[in-house]
Amino acid sequence: MRLFLICLCLVSLLYGCASKPKQPRYYHNSYHIVEKGDTLHSISWRYGVDAKSLARWNNISRPYTIYPGQKLRVNSTAPIRGAKKPTKSSTAKSVAKSSKPVKTVPVGDWRWPVKGKLLSKFSGSNNGIDIVAKEGTVVSAASSGKVVYAGSGLRGYGNLLIIKHNDSFFSAYAHSRRLFVAEGAVVKTGQKIAEVGSTGTDRAKLHFEIRKDGNPVDPLKYLPR
Repeated sequence: MRLFLICLCLVSLLYGCASKPKQPRYYHNSYHIVEKGDTLHSISWRYGVDAKSLARWNNISRPYTIYPGQKLRVNSTAPIRGAKKPTKSSTAKSVAKSSKPVKTVPVGDWRWPVKGKLLSKFSGSNNGIDIVAKEGTVVSAASSGKVVYAGSGLRGYGNLLIIKHNDSFFSAYAHSRRLFVAEGAVVKTGQKIAEVGSTGTDRAKLHFEIRKDGNPVDPLKYLPR
């Protein structure tokens, strides 16, 4: 009888471990201190969080203005206490570049952002795909939308562009040598937006990502074959 009870406890323990859902990777982080150059979208991209959720967790309303030194929750379970309130001096340093709501259109057909050789595919350690091309090769918008980030503030991405296509879909173009559009610009499918470069990496290539509701998805499932 005792042996039976021990076995029953072990089975219950193993079942509990196996059935426990795997937490999204952003749940390993609780807070982010806003730095100069950060935007709500760049922070959401860094932690793999939907921008709308990030705004809701921190009671940020339109025009989604954030401030250097501000403490943001990047995890829905993080306690609200201890958040640093912006000062008058930091108010003048708002890092939100646009005060108007982003007007976007539904995502249509996707197109390849650059002509080159596929170097690496989407995987558990790679949130997108890497395409090798000669430095200076034109990078085009994979679909129409609005630029919500243009800069080099995200470590490991170099010069980066993030385009919002609608409320669910975003795309990113990293390691560019040169950017041709700024935050707030409305771009069309196939429009020249950057040049292939090696910023933030060891060779000339384009790192391309597509995210749906904040989660990385395999770009090869959307790009034409």
